[in-house]
Amino acid sequence: MENSIFVTADTVAADLGVSKPFAYKLMKKMNNELEEKGYMTISGRVSRQYYIERFYGLNKVKEGVENGNI
Repeated sequence: MENSIFVTADTVAADLGVSKPFAYKLMKKMNNELEEKGYMTISGRVSRQYYIERFYGLNKVKEGVENGNI
């Protein structure tokens, strides 16, 4: 389900071209980061927004556009 607010290991593995077990490790790391920031997490899923931000630098691109650098 593309419109879900969460991504699963299948999506992460396919997007990044990594194995499913490695995708789970990446998701665990992202969920730990979110927990340190005070967010609630769900095992086996990670926020789509955070995933995109961490791997594709969405905020950096957005900041560049706002600052006239892109």
